[in-house]
Amino acid sequence: MQVVKTSVYVGPNIYSKQPLIRLTVDLHRRAGVPVSEYADVLIDPLLDMVPGLANAVTETGEPFIERARSAADCGLGELMAQVALALEGQAGAPGRLAFSRPGAYPDEVEVLFGYEHEEIGLEAGDLARDLILDLIAPEDDTSRETTEEALEDFMYFASRRALGPSALALVSAAEARDIPWVRLNDASLIQVGQGKYQKRIEAALTSQTSHIAVEIAADKELCTRLLHDLGLPVPKQRVVRDPEGAADAASRIGYPVVIKPVDGNHGRGVVVNVQTDEQAEEAFLIAEQEGSGVVVESMILGDDHRLLVVNGKLVAAAKRMPGHVVGNGSDSIAELVAKVNEDPRRGKGHENMLTRLELDEVADRMLAEKGYTHDSVPPEGEVVYLRKTANLSTGGTAIDVTDVIHPDNKLMAERAIRAVGLDLGGVDFLTTDITQSFRETGGAICEINAGPGMRMHIAPSEGKGRDVGGAVMDMLFPEGAPARIPIAALTGTNGKTTTARMLAHVMKMAGFTVGQTSTDAVYVDGNVTVKGDMTGPMAASMVLRDPTVDMAVLETARGGIVRAGLGYNFCDVGAVLNVTSDHLGLGGVDTVEGLAEVKRLVVEVAKDCAVLNADDEHTLKMAAFTDAKHICYVTRNPDNSLVREHIKLGKRAVVLEEGLNGGQIVIFDHGAHMPLMWTHLIPATLEGKALHNVENAMFTAAMAYALGLSLDQIRTGLRTFDNTFFQSPGRMNVYDEHGFRVILDYGHNEAAVGSMVDLVDRLNPAGRKIVCVTCPGDRRDEDVRAIARKVAGHFDFYLCHSDDNPRGRTPEEVPEMIKAELIANGVPEDAIQVVPEEEKSVRTGLEMARPSDLLLIFCDGITRSWKEIIYFKPTVPAQPVPAEEKVAAAGFDVPAGYRLTSDERGVRLVPDV
Repeated sequence: MQVVKTSVYVGPNIYSKQPLIRLTVDLHRRAGVPVSEYADVLIDPLLDMVPGLANAVTETGEPFIERARSAADCGLGELMAQVALALEGQAGAPGRLAFSRPGAYPDEVEVLFGYEHEEIGLEAGDLARDLILDLIAPEDDTSRETTEEALEDFMYFASRRALGPSALALVSAAEARDIPWVRLNDASLIQVGQGKYQKRIEAALTSQTSHIAVEIAADKELCTRLLHDLGLPVPKQRVVRDPEGAADAASRIGYPVVIKPVDGNHGRGVVVNVQTDEQAEEAFLIAEQEGSGVVVESMILGDDHRLLVVNGKLVAAAKRMPGHVVGNGSDSIAELVAKVNEDPRRGKGHENMLTRLELDEVADRMLAEKGYTHDSVPPEGEVVYLRKTANLSTGGTAIDVTDVIHPDNKLMAERAIRAVGLDLGGVDFLTTDITQSFRETGGAICEINAGPGMRMHIAPSEGKGRDVGGAVMDMLFPEGAPARIPIAALTGTNGKTTTARMLAHVMKMAGFTVGQTSTDAVYVDGNVTVKGDMTGPMAASMVLRDPTVDMAVLETARGGIVRAGLGYNFCDVGAVLNVTSDHLGLGGVDTVEGLAEVKRLVVEVAKDCAVLNADDEHTLKMAAFTDAKHICYVTRNPDNSLVREHIKLGKRAVVLEEGLNGGQIVIFDHGAHMPLMWTHLIPATLEGKALHNVENAMFTAAMAYALGLSLDQIRTGLRTFDNTFFQSPGRMNVYDEHGFRVILDYGHNEAAVGSMVDLVDRLNPAGRKIVCVTCPGDRRDEDVRAIARKVAGHFDFYLCHSDDNPRGRTPEEVPEMIKAELIANGVPEDAIQVVPEEEKSVRTGLEMARPSDLLLIFCDGITRSWKEIIYFKPTVPAQPVPAEEKVAAAGFDVPAGYRLTSDERGVRLVPDV
């Protein structure tokens, strides 16, 4: 059972809408063997080690254990997935589903299971394999002991990484309110919300928590003085510098007293019920070790209560009891502690809702005061305290008293937190009866806590749990406040980069700060943040986490989806431009139909609008797989019968209609016919001749309209976006300064090359047509030949070259293959030249071109090739056209008796004499 490949999917993926871990496992001779054949040695031991496996269910909801015992098609891969999922649940980081699929080879199986924390999930997968293998093929008699150690190590590993109870309560509340969240570190730092709407939380601190307020709460002496000045009930208090000072202060205040660190937390270093000078001096030494100073204060008699205030309102109150055991007359204290610790809610530190009791030095001192040891057997009903403080982190318990707290006490707590300046905080309040006013009982505030623990309120030992996480989320995101930024995601075989750039430009012109992912970089507000192919989930995360972004335009490529998923749970607008042959044979995608299934994921997760190409059979079929509120079809054929019926029903479409001035883009919605603009007015279309960019503009218009832009905003954006190298590098960049026209394009598949060839035919230059043609080396041989067939017969001369990275082929292999296919399609051999190096091929084409020629360059090194083009010095310089001829050619109406002339002063009319 060898794990040969590991993949982690972020968000929706080709297998599920949930995050998944996929382990490709080679089962060797065990492939095809059902779990039932190993039932005697596998199932019961696994249930013993991983109790949660008993509750496992299959994809269809049936009990997994029943299936494992009897089903002939339940293999070890499915068992491994379920064990991994159960291990995650046992570690407090549960996933949501588990299943398996056949692998690419007969002996392989794909093991898939959900995860909450990636590292814990990966460890769970490895441990699941080890547990199964140790049971069916034990190496020796010590295997079981090793397995138990591995389980213990895994639980410790997970406890260091899983979210604690407070953080879990907060993210659960976020999910319930449809607020996205992402963990930012291995601790509890979490981002809730996206882009400019994001907030951050860490335990019970938020990005709105004042640093000054935290400092005030941490300084016990300052905080008490501030509260006292506002008339709030606080104990008498003095800061001391040495043991003698502690004894003197205690005498002045009056015994009993409490001695504690000035800036301690979690009850560390706190000594209560100090009765003598000697005890005061000893308590000083304990407190001094836990803080930067020591404070002595009067001891308030009563029970310890934690009052939680969020956004100025008390949301929960709990009575806290120090860690203790209750005697039964037969068990020793050590045995009673062991029984209490069997409670599954108890764990180490803050990992569980309650903390384990510890028989440590502090507990020993408490027992010694009663004359007890670990072996003492207390009488039935006696409460034996192991701590003086009631913190849950030291084993305390909590009883919810939210519904019975007196209004005076409630108001007192709210005033205290406001006085300190905290957005949320905890008031430690001592009183003999929380149901009575502090004015009658004499209760007092002993501490204000910034970042208070929430687990005592979420799952108290007794009483009703409170939705404190929900109160925090309601504070951070009040009703109606946005938490998500609009997301427009698009994919397709061709045009997606240009469309993403075009849409980002349109949105920027409309006033948005756009975060855009693309094949060349991540852009934020038009600025490059990270260069490279940034079309996967990592790039999407960068955009959604940027605090300046209020609109996301995500180009989503096949490779990222197959490799790691989308990286976002859903988009507002999703578009699939087209699906044609490209990258087939890579990443397990071998057919155009399979490629369509991958790209379909973008519209499957679209919530508001799915934009689909009605002229592409593969994208048309995707309409059946989206739950988006609107389906918007895009077509260059105004007679498309499906779209016409769609429009008749009042649905949305973007159509290219013909007119006297050429093509006109029209938007249909709710029965309205809304002309947008003529295609020749869109610079990126080269006066409407570049039909592929006409289509890209139509998709841009459809997505921008779905995102709420007005027609004028869309027009402004399209009118100001062009196909220059500055705005759209490598996408139909035109250079006309050499006397001949050069077009540079990244086209690297049959459809993209075909679009550019169609453009050249429409431009119909007066001179010769030359092409530098290539194909990426990782494409199939049939893809290389298809590109050659697309250019064959359309040019006067062909330069065949290889990419800078041949990707496993020799530098001559691809260009020679192109040449052979060109000849097979009727191109004369003397019209073909093989120049393996791309840089030399580009220069050869430039040197070959003459005035009025057109040179089309397909290349991989976009920036280098563009520099080669603009810095090239033609051997036959272009003859400058006089300015007056340019004016006349533009259709200027020269008045009778005048003519045009130009000199160093410019162009002007002069009398024709």
